Amino acid sequence: MSNSNSTGSKTPLLDAAPTPDLLRKLKPEQVRQFADELRTETIDTVSVTGGHFGAGLGVIELTTALHYVFDTPRDRIIWDVGHQAYPHKILTGRRDRIRTLRTGGGLSGFTKRAESDYDPFGAAHSSTSISAGLGMAVARDLTGGKNNVIAVIGDGSMSAGMAYEAMNNAGAMESRLIVILNDNDMSIAPPVGAMSAYLARLLSSRTYQSAREALKNLAQKLPKFFEDRALRAEEYARGMVTGGTLFEELGFFYVGPIDGHNLDHLIPILENVRDAETGPILVHIVTQKGKGYAPAEAAADKYHAVSKFDVISGTQVKAKSNAPSYTSVYGNSLVKEAQKDDKIVAITAAMPGGTGVDIFAKAFPERTFDVGIAEQHAVTFAAGLATEGFKPFCAIYSTFLQRGYDQVVHDVAIQHLPVRFGLDRAGLVGQDGPTHAGSFDNAYLGCLPGFVIMAAADEADLVHMVATQVALNDGPSALRYPRGEGRGVDMPEVGIPLEIGKGRIMRDGGKGAKVALLSFGARLGECLKAADELASHGLSATVADARFMKPLDEDMIIKLANEHEVLITIEEGSIGGFGTHVIQMLADRGVLDRGLKIRTMVLPDTFIDHDSPAKMYEHAGLDAKGIVGKVFEALGKDAPEKVQLA
Repeated sequence: MSNSNSTGSKTPLLDAAPTPDLLRKLKPEQVRQFADELRTETIDTVSVTGGHFGAGLGVIELTTALHYVFDTPRDRIIWDVGHQAYPHKILTGRRDRIRTLRTGGGLSGFTKRAESDYDPFGAAHSSTSISAGLGMAVARDLTGGKNNVIAVIGDGSMSAGMAYEAMNNAGAMESRLIVILNDNDMSIAPPVGAMSAYLARLLSSRTYQSAREALKNLAQKLPKFFEDRALRAEEYARGMVTGGTLFEELGFFYVGPIDGHNLDHLIPILENVRDAETGPILVHIVTQKGKGYAPAEAAADKYHAVSKFDVISGTQVKAKSNAPSYTSVYGNSLVKEAQKDDKIVAITAAMPGGTGVDIFAKAFPERTFDVGIAEQHAVTFAAGLATEGFKPFCAIYSTFLQRGYDQVVHDVAIQHLPVRFGLDRAGLVGQDGPTHAGSFDNAYLGCLPGFVIMAAADEADLVHMVATQVALNDGPSALRYPRGEGRGVDMPEVGIPLEIGKGRIMRDGGKGAKVALLSFGARLGECLKAADELASHGLSATVADARFMKPLDEDMIIKLANEHEVLITIEEGSIGGFGTHVIQMLADRGVLDRGLKIRTMVLPDTFIDHDSPAKMYEHAGLDAKGIVGKVFEALGKDAPEKVQLA
């Protein structure tokens, strides 16, 4: 049966098979065309929406083969991180909404349980898939189920210790679990080709599995010494031919490496693995990020993440701004400081471009350390450098530092080591949603003794705060700054260290002012807008920038409390952060006994879904309109119906 129409062109298959159950009805010879159409649809989609791109193009064939071979969603597919799952979403009944990716009310840029039964586990941070998959496999075994569980993990995610913890546990338990190692960096893969594919098919076949079981049964009848030698000889013989000895040592049956773009190889191997009745299996496939789209294949980053782009040329549509990004300001400031101080080193955990460390690396490659997706190691590695007199700047997203929290406590804080943390993406981040929001660092670092904690109100302040961290040689410090562009303020030539624990008055409300707005971080601009609006309603407001959460500028805050009827604290973080510290201090100093009307403005006690940052802050009530409303609420007055903001 042909799938061509009367003109000789091929009948579209993606339209006819928009879900896995319909895909599985296609003939084997049609699957290649289906994958090609899925790649085209992915390219067209991301050209409109922007988002993660290269990784998704690299798993088009794998996505197609997995849904073709396995009985999803009954069989569970867990995509590690999830940024490669756009093709998976197109194929699993979400094609009609795919152009709403990462927009308010639209599809998430990652896998999300609430979105589809085909997303059995939500992800956006790396290296969780094998642990989650093992949990699902054990749950299946405890209930007598027969379905398959497949974890798809990239070679970058395999740099995290959690992946090996899970594999060690899975190997010891001998649960039936399939792990697909998607090696798209050629970092651990020997050459692939026809012989490799043949061996992979042979080793994953029932014939070989049966022979292997027979060998094991025979070996068990031999004395223990000979049994151990026989099994180890078989294991290492396969390891010498195909690689994978490390995974065998962890208890996995290794298959591969195979070409992850060759469906003629991939599908029969996955079918063999599906039908195997052995313990955990690791299938090693080699893919190319950006596969099938020439501009992505040619780019150094393989178009890992992109803004909207022109499909023909690959040219991305970049938003124009006169202000530099906070990330670039951090990186450039660190370079200037390192030119004067050869003890400064920079550390990041697989995010050099996202933290500005790539800028530092160009200037000082020998003093730059990208440790991979290993935040725990990054923190303790920095602590070790600090013990020897170096000045480590550990630049990690706020949300990712959560993964190294015990190391922050045990290896840095308790030992009072001068590790300097740069927390990029502090606050709400927009399209990546709650998994990437820097919501909790004020709370989780603020409770640790001995930390100095700063937040930049604008890009100029960030320059001075980097210089401040350089000068801090007694104990750890953290500097938080948001994603995106700065406010467009005048930039200093050089950073000047700030006085520790001292804030600044940005606008004096004057005698008789009832309201004080105390900002910590990048909401300062919204506070100034709110003060303008309050003035239009006859309310003069003082605006202060705390700069430091720890230690607090107690004198400035007490003065604000004593001279105003209402004190509002504003921060881009959860409950338990800056506002909590302010209230604790004022209570200890007896200031609250005087009838001060104090309110803390923090992120709401919920995870805020992806949208533009402005919309997310509006939803959180942390924009100028929300601040004005909070002031009127504290005064016991109705807020004006219309708030006119510049």
